[in-house]
Amino acid sequence: MRNDFVRQMIIEMKRNPSIYFLTADLGFNALEPIEKAFPKRFINVGISEQHLIGMAAGLALEGKKVVAYSIASFATMRPYEMIRDDVCYHDLDVTIVGVGGGFNYGAAGVTHHTIEDIAIMRALPGMRVVAPGYSWEAREATKELMRKKGPFYLRLGKSPGVAYEKKNFSFALGKGFVVREGKDIVLISTGNILDCALESAKLLEETGHSVSVVSMPSVKPLDSELIRRIQKNAKGVFTIEEHSTSGGLGTAVKEMLWDLESKVKFHAFGFPADTFIRDVGSRDYLLEKAGLSAQAIAQKIATYVRPRV
Repeated sequence: MRNDFVRQMIIEMKRNPSIYFLTADLGFNALEPIEKAFPKRFINVGISEQHLIGMAAGLALEGKKVVAYSIASFATMRPYEMIRDDVCYHDLDVTIVGVGGGFNYGAAGVTHHTIEDIAIMRALPGMRVVAPGYSWEAREATKELMRKKGPFYLRLGKSPGVAYEKKNFSFALGKGFVVREGKDIVLISTGNILDCALESAKLLEETGHSVSVVSMPSVKPLDSELIRRIQKNAKGVFTIEEHSTSGGLGTAVKEMLWDLESKVKFHAFGFPADTFIRDVGSRDYLLEKAGLSAQAIAQKIATYVRPRV
């Protein structure tokens, strides 16, 4: 997914000479193609994320379109005050890219686990939040964000994600995609935990459930029309995210269901709120520790709903 983003950025920077790409000493074996193609518009600010956002804001004030790239935990939490006061307050044309959201940097420990970023970025006025679940979404989201103005947060996984694209799909901000059709249960995921959502759906189908899977790359704004439609006849709606259950996709969908006065059963799967996983290991290992394996999710959903006879 990261490499798809880089390839699309090269296309966009060729198209638009006002795009500047900034990074905080990151992207080795990933960003070199951008640096080589645009040496005067590629700036490595060093290990200084607050300076990264300050410089991005300054360039944006001079009429540039700026991409600020770092590991997701560092891109959002370390310079949060600068994102709020410099970028969002002035409604600047800055896209903050956080790579490795969730447990993609699991082996690096809790400093690199990013389970709060969607919540804190979603809370900022004017900030739009996008978390692609697959390479196609990453490419199309990059294209879309480079053509729109204002503050954006683009959360990328490191892996390509699950291939699902269909010919009739057209990416747009505030739009989700039904990647698997079903009648009884709706699984809504954001980010590259889409792989887990699809595997959970398969396991539930084996026990007699009819399951649809929605990929929701746009967390803010959310696809209100799609949620309104899919919850009407569902026996249960469940969100799945590689993020805390506090403030992320689950919270956003729950707020929308509340506004709709929906009576559908709902549960948010994510990292348990108010908890740290202090283990170090692979993404799969940490997802299992957090109760986010496909099997764990499918088993818990089965306790909420019964298959049609």
